[in-house]
Amino acid sequence: MATHSRRTFLGRSGLAVAPVVAGVSWTVPAAATGTRLGELEKYLDKLAADDSFSGTVLVLRDGRPVLSRSMGYANRSKRIRNRADTIFCLASVTKMFTGTAIGRLAQRGLLSLADPIEKYLSGFTAGIGDKVRIHHLLTHTSGLGDYMQLDGYFAESASWTTPQQMMDGTLRYIRTEPLAFAPGTAGKYSNSGFHVLGCIVAKIAGVSYYDYIREHVFRPAGMTSADFTLLGQWKTDSRFARPYPTDQSGKRYDALDAGAFDLIGSPAGNAFANAPDLVRFLRALNDGTLLSTTYRDVFVTPKFTFGTLPAKPGLPEIVNFFGYGVDSSILNGALVSGHTGGAPGVSTSAEWYPGRGYTAVHLGNYDPAPGANVNQELRQVLTGRSG
Repeated sequence: MATHSRRTFLGRSGLAVAPVVAGVSWTVPAAATGTRLGELEKYLDKLAADDSFSGTVLVLRDGRPVLSRSMGYANRSKRIRNRADTIFCLASVTKMFTGTAIGRLAQRGLLSLADPIEKYLSGFTAGIGDKVRIHHLLTHTSGLGDYMQLDGYFAESASWTTPQQMMDGTLRYIRTEPLAFAPGTAGKYSNSGFHVLGCIVAKIAGVSYYDYIREHVFRPAGMTSADFTLLGQWKTDSRFARPYPTDQSGKRYDALDAGAFDLIGSPAGNAFANAPDLVRFLRALNDGTLLSTTYRDVFVTPKFTFGTLPAKPGLPEIVNFFGYGVDSSILNGALVSGHTGGAPGVSTSAEWYPGRGYTAVHLGNYDPAPGANVNQELRQVLTGRSG
C-alpha cells in the first residue's frame, strides 16, 4: 500500500436488516420496488455487484420506511458485514448537531445569534473577535477557513491524548487564522467556524462540548448509538464501520491503520451514529423535540446562497444554500434539507424533502466513486427525476 501523510487525506451485497425505530413499523413494503424506489433498488444492486459502495441506505416516506439496504463490509479483514445498525463516522453531518446545540442555547436566551464571538472567547486577533458573529459562523460567512489546512495542525493533533486537548488545541490554531474576507460579505465553507461554535457551547453551558451534545441533543432525540467515539474504540469495536478509501493506484486501504483520523471528532465533524438514529435526529429536529417550532423554522430555513451548479447533460441545475447548520438545495424544483459529509473512506448524508415526504440517510465507508455517488442518486430520484 502506498504511504500517505495525514495532509493527503484532505481534499456484494449483504442481507438487508430492517432497523428498529420506536413507534415505527420497519417492514419494507413490496411497493418499494416500484417506480422511483425500484430505480434506487436497481442502482444499489449495481453498486453492490461492482463493490463500488459499502454502507447502509435508509429511506422513509411520511415516516414509514420504504427502503432499507446494507452492503459491503464494516471490517474487510474480519469479514464483518455492514448491517442496518452498523455505526458509521458521520463526517460533516455532525455540523447539524452543533447548530442544534446553538439553537437550544439561543431559545433559552443564553446567547444571541448577533453576538460577537469575543463575548464568549478571547485571544483572536483584532478585527476578528469583535466582527465575527455567531450568525456568521453558522452560515459559513465568517471569513474563517479550515483549521485542518493550517501548517502544523496534523502533526500536533496526533499527539493530543484527551478530548479537551483536542478542543483547546484546535481553537489555538484557529486563533492564528486571518480572515479570507470581511464577515458577512461572502461565503466559504468553514470547519474552523463550527469548531468555534462548539467552544462557545462549552463556555456557555459550563460542560464539555461533547457532554452537552450527548445530554441535550443525542439523549432527547433518542439516539442510542450516537456519540463522539474515541479512536481506540473505533479501531476495536466490531459495531463500527472502518473507513476504506482508495490510494492513487485505486487500491482500497484501511484509513484507521494509516492514521487518517484524530483522537476524537470535533464540532465540525466525525461524530458517530447508525442510520436509524439519524432518522430519529431529523424527526426530533422537525417535530419540536429539540427546538421550539419558532427556532426550528429559523434554523432550518436557508440563509445564504453559496453557489449554483450548472446543469450537466441529463441533470438539472442545483442551487445550494447555507443555513444554521442545516444546508439546503433546490433540485428539480424541490427543496432538500440536511447535511452531507465526507472524509477518507467516509461518505454520508442525512436529509429530508419538505413537501415530498421523504427522509433519506446514506452512510458509507468507501469514498464516492464515479457513478457511485449515493447521495446524488437519492436526490435525483426522490425529487422526481423519474416522475
